[in-house]
Amino acid sequence: MKVPSSPHCPALQSAAMKFSLIAAVVLLALAQGSFAQDAADLEKLGQYIEDMKNKMTSDLTELFRHQDLTNQAQAFLLDKRTQLEPLATQVQEKMKTVATSVEEHIRPLAANVREQVQAQVQPMILDFQKQVEALFQKLTEQTEAIGN
Repeated sequence: MKVPSSPHCPALQSAAMKFSLIAAVVLLALAQGSFAQDAADLEKLGQYIEDMKNKMTSDLTELFRHQDLTNQAQAFLLDKRTQLEPLATQVQEKMKTVATSVEEHIRPLAANVREQVQAQVQPMILDFQKQVEALFQKLTEQTEAIGN
């Protein structure tokens, strides 16, 4: 039985070698005990071992195919990451530049709005303060008048 070899998977090679050794021992044990059996039983045994060999070869081939797909996917992702990292850095730098520019434009506008609001609200606050003082003065006068 020829086992597909892969430098990426020594555990699979070891498992395949163990399976082959076990299969050979089983074959020898069955062969020694089956000298008294007829040719039909030996044919069945040979077919069974052939089926096991084919199944194992198929399973190992499928496993190596999946291993290759995994390796290809990892290589693809690494390649795309390498390609996208400079682009991500450029986008980040552009975003910093845009943020700085927006801040430079908004800061004077915010200061101007603050000044306008203060200019409009300040007279209202002074007027309200005068009204409260007048009300307080009136209450004080009324309280003094009641007390006398």
